[in-house]
Amino acid sequence: MALTKDRKNQVVSEVSDLLSKSKMTVIAKYEGTTVGAMQTLRVQAKGNGTTVKVVKNRLFKKAIEQNEKLKNLDSSKLVGMLLYAFNSDDEVAPAQALANFAKTNPTIEFVGAFTGDAKYMPAEEVKTLASLPSKNELLAQTLATLSSPLDGALSALSGNLHALLDGISAKATS
Repeated sequence: MALTKDRKNQVVSEVSDLLSKSKMTVIAKYEGTTVGAMQTLRVQAKGNGTTVKVVKNRLFKKAIEQNEKLKNLDSSKLVGMLLYAFNSDDEVAPAQALANFAKTNPTIEFVGAFTGDAKYMPAEEVKTLASLPSKNELLAQTLATLSSPLDGALSALSGNLHALLDGISAKATS
């Protein structure tokens, strides 16, 4: 069923809004992916704050033209059956969501990405980005690294205190 002109304008406006808020917009081919698999992808991606849209390339290009930051980007790579993953909170999340899904559905293939500051990122860089830990994982690792010396010192003091108490207890009983 063809989209009406009003519906097309609504889609362009919605995609333009997603583009303006997104820190990273990842583009991937999905040819051969079933409708059920696409629904699963949308649900899984929503878990990390990513919105996945399948939009006609022509409408996506119009949305890019409406965006002040992105209007000068080269849109020549936007050919074929493409899906677009947007995330306004985390730059890595859309790439990770698609990469995790692609492990079980090899029909998903990265094409590239647009960064929030209007730069095109090729597919190889998106794959590298997808292998990075998420923002929450990085924060947890940093916290663990910072608290490690304190944990070690407390453990050492606790061990020495137990040994001291054991010694005093042994003296008291003898």
